[in-house]
Amino acid sequence: MIVDDSLTVRTIFKRMVESDQRMTIAGTASSAERAIAQLAKTPADVILLDLEMPGMGGLEALPAILDTAGNAQVLVVSSLTEDGAEATVAALSMGAAETMLKPRPGGFNETYRTQLLDKIYALGGSAAEAAQPDANASNKARIGSAPRRGKRPEVLAIGASTGGIHALNLMLRQIRPDFDLPILITQHLPASFVPVFARQIEVASARKTVIAEDGREIRKGEVTIASGLGHLIVRRSGERLITKTSVEPVPSGCLPSVDPMLSSLSAACEGRVLAVILSGMGRDGLKGAQELVDNGGTIYAQNAETSAVWGMPGAVTKAGLTSLIGSPEDLGRAVAVPLPIAAAK
Repeated sequence: MIVDDSLTVRTIFKRMVESDQRMTIAGTASSAERAIAQLAKTPADVILLDLEMPGMGGLEALPAILDTAGNAQVLVVSSLTEDGAEATVAALSMGAAETMLKPRPGGFNETYRTQLLDKIYALGGSAAEAAQPDANASNKARIGSAPRRGKRPEVLAIGASTGGIHALNLMLRQIRPDFDLPILITQHLPASFVPVFARQIEVASARKTVIAEDGREIRKGEVTIASGLGHLIVRRSGERLITKTSVEPVPSGCLPSVDPMLSSLSAACEGRVLAVILSGMGRDGLKGAQELVDNGGTIYAQNAETSAVWGMPGAVTKAGLTSLIGSPEDLGRAVAVPLPIAAAK
């Protein structure tokens, strides 16, 4: 379903979607109020939602849209996604799965069409993936049949992408106040959104939250977020852990990427890391997770049922790297509960 007050934009998006035989248009609406009314009668898998519209507006209407649309995924497509970071990050924290900039006139080109359709297809395909046998096994939080006996962690590292901001908010609110390990987060997000995201995470986590920069010390009880300008890298300097920013290309093509964070932590902490992989497209984090597990670290992953896209958590789960699979709330409550330790170090 396409929800936008501009007839021109609705027409362009409709043509783009109809050019892909994998998708059909469930409906279009010129206002949030009309979208809610339509969704009550017409199901949709993905909703393209403008934030700035007359009347209720996309942000105000988002909770009702999500409630009415059931399992539908919301892709925020708005001119506000470039300058209105507050509104966009708020929408993502409330349950919108992904965001994409609505281009200026003349910007609806083939590259944009490809990016848009890829995002729609990934979001719409998440329900089908959740129904596969591999995913069904993840739908309830559970310790694996052979829990991995990792080293006692000194850092909690979290990687996320599409749908991850909502999952992060849910997870962090469940972590006990007495949990004092440093928390590191790599979330796929444009750099201009990161300051707003950091303020939001500070509220959700009830912990001081800083943006990673070269030479910054990682401290207990604090949250450190990848800047959006580069990968969050960790190095050890004596007894201290120090952050570094890197722009070195990685196989996933993501900037920032989860893999460098996990790989560098594995080396700097000698595997004493608990990593959580939340909702996201692709396989970013799989390489770093493998290195971390090989070095004695522990991996938790979000389940398919609660993920907007079970790509990243699904990749580590299918690779047999996870010790715990569950909803964001399950994972938040579990991070302070130690797994059996083979050799507590």
